[in-house]
Amino acid sequence: MPPTTDTATKPSAAPERSLIQRMDALGKANEVRTQRAKVKRELKARRLKIHDLLANPPACIESAKVFDMLLAVPKYGRVKVQKVLGVCRISPSKTIGGLSERQREELVKLLRK
Repeated sequence: MPPTTDTATKPSAAPERSLIQRMDALGKANEVRTQRAKVKRELKARRLKIHDLLANPPACIESAKVFDMLLAVPKYGRVKVQKVLGVCRISPSKTIGGLSERQREELVKLLRK
């Protein structure tokens, strides 16, 4: 006889949050997006070097995809970014904070050339 399942006691995916908690989370997310957009503009204007950014990433880009940040660099399009990530054996969905030390060092070394 299969076990019975009671849907009333099934745990939810995320805990319930109050309106204040949701608004705080939304405010923090908007702030991170604003800071990330500023970093991308700095990269595009060449006032910031991508290898410096990857070597010492600020907290606002820890959760950003490496692929997206490389796309902000002048002369780096989708094809070139895919090649660079392939050479360094980095998944396009990898975040900057999720890079291993080997991946980070290899990527920084390649981008400094």
